[in-house]
Amino acid sequence: MRPNNLENYWMPFTPNRDFKADPRMIVSAEGMYYQSSDGRDIMDGTAGLWCVNAGHAHPKIVSAVSDAVKTLDYAPGFNFGHAGAFELSNRLAELFPENINHFFFTNSGSEAVDTALKIALAYQRARGKGTKTRLIGRERGYHGVGFGGISVGGLVKNRMYFGSLLGGVDHMRHTHDPVRNGFSRGEVEHGAELAEDLEKLMTLHDASNIAAVIVEPIAGSTGVLPPPKGYLKRLREICDAHDILLIFDEVITAFGRLGHATAADYFGVEPDIITFAKGLTSGVVPMGGVGVKDHIYQTMVDTADAPIELFHGYTYSGHPLATAAALAALDAYADDAMYERATDMSVHLADCAHALKDLDHVIDIRTIGMIAGIELASRPGAPGARAYDIMKAAWEKGLMVRVTGDVLAFSPPLVISKPEIERLFEITADVIRTVE
Repeated sequence: MRPNNLENYWMPFTPNRDFKADPRMIVSAEGMYYQSSDGRDIMDGTAGLWCVNAGHAHPKIVSAVSDAVKTLDYAPGFNFGHAGAFELSNRLAELFPENINHFFFTNSGSEAVDTALKIALAYQRARGKGTKTRLIGRERGYHGVGFGGISVGGLVKNRMYFGSLLGGVDHMRHTHDPVRNGFSRGEVEHGAELAEDLEKLMTLHDASNIAAVIVEPIAGSTGVLPPPKGYLKRLREICDAHDILLIFDEVITAFGRLGHATAADYFGVEPDIITFAKGLTSGVVPMGGVGVKDHIYQTMVDTADAPIELFHGYTYSGHPLATAAALAALDAYADDAMYERATDMSVHLADCAHALKDLDHVIDIRTIGMIAGIELASRPGAPGARAYDIMKAAWEKGLMVRVTGDVLAFSPPLVISKPEIERLFEITADVIRTVE
């Protein structure tokens, strides 16, 4: 074998040269902890990438996937089926909002978003509203890395290198207002009026040309931005008034992150379409999906101009191992009362995070559910550098954190204990104090 050098692998969303000069290598994981290649326990402060909600190597999920691979390693999803995909859809229908009962499976959150956008456009055409083709996203939104997702998304670095993207897309303003909403817990007080941006866009495009609006209930990758009170409800009202679909991108919020199966349930606002991934399988096997309201599915089925109602899908849609992992994850969440635990632990997580507010360089802290974002002042001429250095220093002290710009983002597994929450923020405070 060739030596295991680091050069051949092009790492995603990573400064490759910097990493390969000083790698942070993981060899195993269990519960709340990774194990590094130099034999240290590393507390997982981010549930991997917002996905390992049940904790690493949960025995129910490990057993289910092990059994599944011995029984049915793969089954095509085109014109054939297997029981797991149907059982998972049934289970999700019980957990999701009352009128969302039909599910299309993908391999990731990015694919889920592109699928949701395609379903929205196909639905409008199927119901005789073929002029409804425009899609509305939001500044600072993250909807994965497919061309559809980066088009409706609003993160400049995700968009600027890739040409003209999709046409027919516009954006509302983001809701971040640190002056009025600094150091917040839960939904922020100010900014519900920003939902009126959707009404303003209709004066430019007219509602007859708008198919759907997509937002994250909580913007994650842009730095943990909880919504203003009343903002999501107002978007729902405007969409209802103008016959526009409302899509919630719940790739990071579904499956317990807010103590509920969905953010729609947490905020009491039912969208027409929900995208999900990450916590669906607790990160064990890649899987995502799209849930749609009954009338969307029924319209597509009843008005199809061919036997196939939606010309879309993936080789691995509803993969047997992924569905086994998802079903076991749902069992783990329920049997171990993880959603209820998340609700209980969220207060302690917020208390510990906000205790860091007086540290040097800390300019804002935002918490909601089992999510916290600590925003740091940027170094002059070097945005993101301070948080990146803190991430590397935290690793040396036994903690994995996620950084986005100069925001430290925390989304630990739902199995975290109170002492572990305290330790997580003790390490974070120590590192903030030592990194200039």
